[in-house]
Amino acid sequence: MSLSKPGILAMDESNATCGKRLASIGLENTEANRQAYRTLLVTPPGLGNYISGAILFEETLYQSTVDGKKIVDILVEQGIVPGIKVDKGLVPLVGSNDESWCQGLDGLASREAAYYQQGARFAKWRTVVSIPNGPSELAVKEAAWGLARYAAIWLVPIVEPEIMLDGEHGIERTFEVAQKVWAETFYYMAQNNVMFEGILLKPSMVTPGAECKDRATPEEVASYTLKLLQRRIPPSVPGINLNAMNQAPNPWHVSFSYARALQNTCLKTWGGRPENVAAAQEALLLRAKANSLAQLGKYTSDGEAAAAKENMFVKNYSY
Repeated sequence: MSLSKPGILAMDESNATCGKRLASIGLENTEANRQAYRTLLVTPPGLGNYISGAILFEETLYQSTVDGKKIVDILVEQGIVPGIKVDKGLVPLVGSNDESWCQGLDGLASREAAYYQQGARFAKWRTVVSIPNGPSELAVKEAAWGLARYAAIWLVPIVEPEIMLDGEHGIERTFEVAQKVWAETFYYMAQNNVMFEGILLKPSMVTPGAECKDRATPEEVASYTLKLLQRRIPPSVPGINLNAMNQAPNPWHVSFSYARALQNTCLKTWGGRPENVAAAQEALLLRAKANSLAQLGKYTSDGEAAAAKENMFVKNYSY
């Protein structure tokens, strides 16, 4: 995957989560409706000018558009590299403080080999750490070890230990936890002989908890996030998945990987109506272009639609 191009469209929501998105515009969670929405997302002319990769759900990797063309082929024709979500979701972590762990390592090598044959060229594994629930030593080690084992197995890995936004804690507490999580993650990746030059990092921004009364400016968030990266991330890591972060010197290619942030205005504009497809695709292109500018440190919010500025935080988010 070329890191000289713009960022990643994450459209790897499970069928259940995709159903929640469709329900928000009054559509049933059927295979036909999921197919129609995914077709809308991958077929805007010129999408490859702003998007270099697309993370797919397993159903999507094997799915065709409403016109009968393979979604993977549509992406490749636009110069967009197909990727695949390979984890099997979060489950309760026994012995922890009501925390979770990410399952999916069993059989992962054979699954990734099959995904490669279908056209996937990189992978994503999402695990989370919750600050209100600790995080416990057990939860941090489980998250770091699972990421390291996944990263060592097959496809080019996106490494994403997500620090959940839930909680009333301040930005300093997030910074403290993130340092610990990333230290563990890179320690275990080294133990598993992961080649750092071959991964793509997807850290969550260092922010206050969603319920914290003391809010942070974009510049403060960027400063804390860059300080975290500089303390914990080897410069051999080639890319990190923005605007304010790229306005400060750093040794990495800092890009973007977004799901709802790219899809929200597109989904609402579409509303499930065929006559709105062109307008919805234009909304997607505008959001993709805005994020592409952000990776150059040139983004401004002038002219943004109200839907693009909505707070998309979801408590205890999973997909």
